[in-house]
Amino acid sequence: MILKQYLFFSLYCFCGIVLKGTASKKGRGTQSQFPITQNVTVTQGGTANMTCRVEHNDNTSLQWSNPAQQTLFFGDKKALRDNRIELIRASWQELTISISEVSLTDEGQYTCSLFTMPVKTTKAYLTVLGVPEKPEIDGLPKPAVEGEHITLTCVTYGSKPAADIRWFRNEKEIKGAKEVNASGKTFTVRSSLQLQVDRNDDGVAYTCQVDHVSLASAPQQAIEVLEVHYAPRVEIVPSLTFPHEGQYLKLDCVSKGNPVPEPVRWTKDGAEITDLERMIVEGRDLTIMSLNKTDNGTYRCEARNDLGISAAEYTLYVYDPNAMEQSGPDHALIGGVVAVVVFITLCLIIVLGRYLARHKGTYLTNEAKGADDAPDADTAIINAEGNHAHAEEKKEYFI
Repeated sequence: MILKQYLFFSLYCFCGIVLKGTASKKGRGTQSQFPITQNVTVTQGGTANMTCRVEHNDNTSLQWSNPAQQTLFFGDKKALRDNRIELIRASWQELTISISEVSLTDEGQYTCSLFTMPVKTTKAYLTVLGVPEKPEIDGLPKPAVEGEHITLTCVTYGSKPAADIRWFRNEKEIKGAKEVNASGKTFTVRSSLQLQVDRNDDGVAYTCQVDHVSLASAPQQAIEVLEVHYAPRVEIVPSLTFPHEGQYLKLDCVSKGNPVPEPVRWTKDGAEITDLERMIVEGRDLTIMSLNKTDNGTYRCEARNDLGISAAEYTLYVYDPNAMEQSGPDHALIGGVVAVVVFITLCLIIVLGRYLARHKGTYLTNEAKGADDAPDADTAIINAEGNHAHAEEKKEYFI
């Protein structure tokens, strides 16, 4: 290694002598320019391409060196024995190298040198992204019990910069508490989610998703499905709303619980069902064949599992089909209402007719008062109106 550095130093001195002797011939173009580089970002384990360019070059060599100032390539000559480093392109205007299987230790400031007099250098920073490991979810009891308080913790290691953790309940995002700790050049990220579970959480998928710039559009996820055990709840659903004699009735005992409550127990009025020929219990269902009045009573369905017991009741009243028909529309009441409406209508017609007849008689009387001395009917009415007015004047005179 020392011999190789000595050889490069000798080569550098030789180039300097040559450049000094030919400076008047080259002009100022190469002497005034700097190499052109760009910062590079690569994911851990990926490949980084480092490119150095000059616009005008009069046969002057380019060199790449690492953050430790070790020469990687001098022109097309490899200087550092590292199988990960390869030459991509070497010319008087460009020197491009590649570094494969990049690790976090490769991160830093790389230098491209143009061996003019004096030497011109440009820096390029290589950023290495630490890929977060696949997340894990801890703290999930199997199974959980309804009402229990649990804490789910999601953790991911090795991210750089620190990753972000998001929680989802099925497809709805929920908020967790995030904690970030540095571990060398990488970060350990934790997120906690506190829950009080109930029966609605049974079968729900909780997802921990890790987002990071190195993962692009494919975030890493961990999924856990929560199993919740809870006491049963019971409901009785009848097949008929108004059961009557002669029909059959099916009572469905709907019981929900985890573990599933099996079997269910049916009773009538607090006692075991005895008429097993007409009252058939099959699974959760109770079927009563050919209903009659003796079936009236309170039926109870009871279900239990390891966490508790639950029951529901249904009161059966069997209707008489003949009574149901007689309790149809009350035709006598409807007829009475119609009769009242007709009577009121006739009364209104009679009152209106008498009112019109009275006004017509007044007209004829007034016409008769002036008909004695009047040549026609119109004059008779005018005379009658005059006599009426004269009478009114007399009333005013007495007042």
